[in-house]
Amino acid sequence: MVKPYKNAKISMEWEGIRLHSETQDNGFFKFEWSPVVYPGSGWHNVTVHLEEEKYEAQKITGSGRVNIPFGSRYVFISDIDDTFIISHSSKLRKRLYVLFTKNARSRKPFAGVVNHYQLLASSGQQQGQSNPFFYVSSSEWNLYYFIKEFSRENGLPQGIYLLNELKKFSQVWKTGQNKHATKFFRIVRIIEAYPERHFVLFGDDSQEDPNIYLALTEHFPGKIFAVYIRRIHKDKYIAVQKIADKIFSSGTHCCYFHHSIEAIAHSKSVGLIL
Repeated sequence: MVKPYKNAKISMEWEGIRLHSETQDNGFFKFEWSPVVYPGSGWHNVTVHLEEEKYEAQKITGSGRVNIPFGSRYVFISDIDDTFIISHSSKLRKRLYVLFTKNARSRKPFAGVVNHYQLLASSGQQQGQSNPFFYVSSSEWNLYYFIKEFSRENGLPQGIYLLNELKKFSQVWKTGQNKHATKFFRIVRIIEAYPERHFVLFGDDSQEDPNIYLALTEHFPGKIFAVYIRRIHKDKYIAVQKIADKIFSSGTHCCYFHHSIEAIAHSKSVGLIL
């Protein structure tokens, strides 16, 4: 449960430089700047301060990290629910049961998925370096700390999280269930930010990932190297297989799989895992 501060004055510290901005109506904010010396690749710490006078005594601050990717050919973009974490996204009763009775340490990833992502993150990189990972989901920012803790606890590659708008408590039963179209635009932001890279997308067949990923391959011909769709529902197999065939016929590798062992084998066969 969170309450955003809208139109609040804030500042950010970056390597001795202090930048100023203001939050939006939903409490989120953005900083853009050109550093005097371009930073090296890797993760860099930043600190954000709430500058409102009525909160001055509390000295409210938040820490974050900015990632400058290492040189790589591929950028990996993964969905979250039912792609690497078991969530029962399409079944309301099961989804709410898991949401309210499990925590970041008791929830489970699919067998083999962590190994797959770790292999992809380290492929072609020196020790201590990693290929860039983004985690893009229809789940809302209310779940950010849970998702981040789950990822850390299970050893998933460090990455950038792009989630959906904050929800009120009265909307909790709709968690991760709407505004799938915004997921398309969040992925477009990533693709346009890295014009020299190719992209690998991970999703599942529980909701709209197959259609979103097909649209992305059509919108960015030649930019999507591979699409991976986890098979969750037997009754969707025929329909999703047709979508997978369309993706493959466009020139993008596509793997519609049930177990991560199949996905790992496919990644090795197309040269994603060296």
